[in-house]
Amino acid sequence: MELDLVTLSRIQFALTVMFHYLFPPLTIGMGVVLVYLGGMYLKTRDPAYQQAQKFWTRIFGLNFAIGVASGIVMEFQFGTNWATYSRFVGDVFGSALAAEGIFAFFLESGFLSVLIFGWNKVGPKMHFFSTCMVALGSIFSSIWIVVANSWQQTPAGSHIVPMTREVLNEQGERLFDANGSLVTEPWIIDGVPVMRAEVTDFWAMVLNPSTFHRLSHVLLGCFIMGSFFILSICAWYILKGKHVEFAKRSFLGALSLATISSILIAFNGHQQAQNVYRYQPAKLATFEGHFDSEGPADLTLFGIPDAEAETVHMRVAIPGGLSFLTHDDLSFSEPVIGLDQIRPEHRPPLWLPFISWRVMIGVGTFFIFLTVYSYFLLWRGTLFQNRWVMRAFCVSVLFAVIANQIGWVAAEVGRQPWIVHPSIVTDENGQPVLDEEGFIQYEKVKTELPNGTPYERYAGLSTADGVSKAVEAEQVAASIVMFLMIYVLLGAVWVFILNKKIQHGPDPPEEGFGESSLVDIFKSQGEGPHHLADAGLPGGEDHE
Repeated sequence: MELDLVTLSRIQFALTVMFHYLFPPLTIGMGVVLVYLGGMYLKTRDPAYQQAQKFWTRIFGLNFAIGVASGIVMEFQFGTNWATYSRFVGDVFGSALAAEGIFAFFLESGFLSVLIFGWNKVGPKMHFFSTCMVALGSIFSSIWIVVANSWQQTPAGSHIVPMTREVLNEQGERLFDANGSLVTEPWIIDGVPVMRAEVTDFWAMVLNPSTFHRLSHVLLGCFIMGSFFILSICAWYILKGKHVEFAKRSFLGALSLATISSILIAFNGHQQAQNVYRYQPAKLATFEGHFDSEGPADLTLFGIPDAEAETVHMRVAIPGGLSFLTHDDLSFSEPVIGLDQIRPEHRPPLWLPFISWRVMIGVGTFFIFLTVYSYFLLWRGTLFQNRWVMRAFCVSVLFAVIANQIGWVAAEVGRQPWIVHPSIVTDENGQPVLDEEGFIQYEKVKTELPNGTPYERYAGLSTADGVSKAVEAEQVAASIVMFLMIYVLLGAVWVFILNKKIQHGPDPPEEGFGESSLVDIFKSQGEGPHHLADAGLPGGEDHE
């Protein structure tokens, strides 16, 4: 069996990024709940809120640490498996990721030490300020990552130009002309010029057409995942009759965030779908299994997509529903661009985005019903006595994880075959211009080879062209096995420590910050000595 370099490189990156993405949504969502608990303690001086904040801070610290460790690998893959892609996007990503490090990571990690270790070192107001800064830092971090990814979906504020390289003499020294300027020449590989995207307008790049829609969707998804993570643990405590008062207070704070986010993400998802249709109609057509661009477009609820037959078997659909959702068309009749107007080589894979899209929407709908119904039970005073609802919340975090992961799967696979999606050629009304064969046209860039021959290419980058030329498929396959072993071990450590923290539960509530003992994010025992070995750290002797 012949191994495919592009497929293996995509699988490796998917495995590493999906494992890593378990943790940023947890810390972002939990950070908001920590701000709520800290604010309530300042307002009421009820030590139960401080008790809850301490407990969730320990788990927050654990998730943060595992997230940092798992995220390092992705940075190296850009230079190993995706060197051509890194060259192409380097100028754009360099500015965005530098901003992420300066404005987000340092803010979050700097105040994290005060949040975790500052209980008996600083006053309540300073501690609350640190909590806010950590939550804000985690959100800032997501902003710049989403900006970079959104640029890949809808490039703006940049242009694509040929790259040059230095001319060296026989001794390997750089050459300079009579004016002292460095002599360069076009960089040609296999007769093709190497191209790269350069930023022409930083803020246009940051505020590209999909940034706001995608960022709000990602943050709401993070809020949902973090809040349902807390809800699941609290529901388990309530079912077991352990730490009930603590669990109820944390539950209500997380339930507020989960309810608001679940409702808002439905409206946001509608707006984002319209944005996707405007700039990436092939992606939305793939989500819906929509092939026919003529006449009213039906909204597919269920079915089995068939790319070869260009149809959806056993289809259950709402007549004209896609026309309404895409154009806000009350007549349910306006046409929607289908895959029949996308060149076959430019169509995304059908099955995975089609299924992922429906799973994500289904989970989101379930969350709306569950959270709203929970408020109804809370109004009746029977929420915490309803064991079926508590059981539903216990497993709800799994659905939140699935929805967050599969949402990215739909977005990234639906973008294929492009890793940087080229803009669509449009007319003065913003409508796509079709070529002579009736297909949507993508913008192109033109340049000349050193011999004067014209050269033309799409103003984007295909995934197949983004992989490294010096890496072999066998090497990628071997590294996949290695990473799987490392991540299985890292995941097992996370589950083990997390379980010990949950089984131990919160410490008894205490009055004031000065009376509390130093918080250790890996603390898994109660009062008295505990072992560094519990945290997987060197040294096994007991210490106070």
